[in-house]
Amino acid sequence: MQHIFTVGDDGGGQRIDKLIADKLPDLSRTSAANICENGGVFVNGKAVGKKYKVSSGDEIRVEVPEPVELKAEAEDIPLDIVYEDQDLLVVNKPKGMVVHPAPGNYTGTLVNALLFHCKGSLSGINGVLRPGIVHRIDKDTSGLLIVAKNDKAHAGLAGQIKEHSFTREYEAVVYGRMKENEGTVSAPIGRSQTDRKKMCVTDHCSKNAVTHWRVISENNGFSHLALKLETGRTHQIRVHMAYLGHPVAGDPVYGPSKVISELHGQCLHAKKIGFVHPITGEFLSFDSELPEYFRRFLSKNEIL
Repeated sequence: MQHIFTVGDDGGGQRIDKLIADKLPDLSRTSAANICENGGVFVNGKAVGKKYKVSSGDEIRVEVPEPVELKAEAEDIPLDIVYEDQDLLVVNKPKGMVVHPAPGNYTGTLVNALLFHCKGSLSGINGVLRPGIVHRIDKDTSGLLIVAKNDKAHAGLAGQIKEHSFTREYEAVVYGRMKENEGTVSAPIGRSQTDRKKMCVTDHCSKNAVTHWRVISENNGFSHLALKLETGRTHQIRVHMAYLGHPVAGDPVYGPSKVISELHGQCLHAKKIGFVHPITGEFLSFDSELPEYFRRFLSKNEIL
């Protein structure tokens, strides 16, 4: 994939690898440096190395190589299927399960399980490593996820997500007591410039993000919240809650340095999902029970 941009007045003097990482948030600085070293970065038509320092007005062309995708293998892994027909299915994903194969997690993922269950009948829009995956939730977030069995269903569902007509409601336990009973966070989210593995609220290379929240109960220094996504950015709820000063309990990335180890990750559950069936036009909605780890934490802290 090719990206072309011009260096602004404030970009002069930067190393090319840093500038590319800033301009293309999906690339880490290491990835940008590797592309430079492999001859994929051009300044005013001339290939340059990673240490090249740009000048204002330079035209930058970045040739990002297509990823070499490994074929995901079918695995006989039990699934909690809430709904299924010939076009789609809704799965209740457990905490700890990765959605799709990635470096370090090529087996044991939801996709590996889906390939076995669906016998290859999954949409191919997102490629061989993400068949059927319309949207995803983090490894340590539990809850409902919709999967498309064909490209027509996938396109219809993706369109609803883009138009914000696809309902996604979560529940979470966060640190502290909220000042109000409900509210909305409208703050853009982009990749952190100091830690490329993290997202943050920023105006730099970011996308609009909106999260609505409501207090269900609170006690013992925690609040149990219901949250509704208007947009679906990476780590959106976790980032927005940390931005408010109320990070999700157990979150090892955006929470306090002393993590609540008993939770084994953030106390966050994708509880409800609602959408128009992309083929039949019927509105479908599903509500999942809070998982045992979530209920246990609520009970232990008497968050009733």
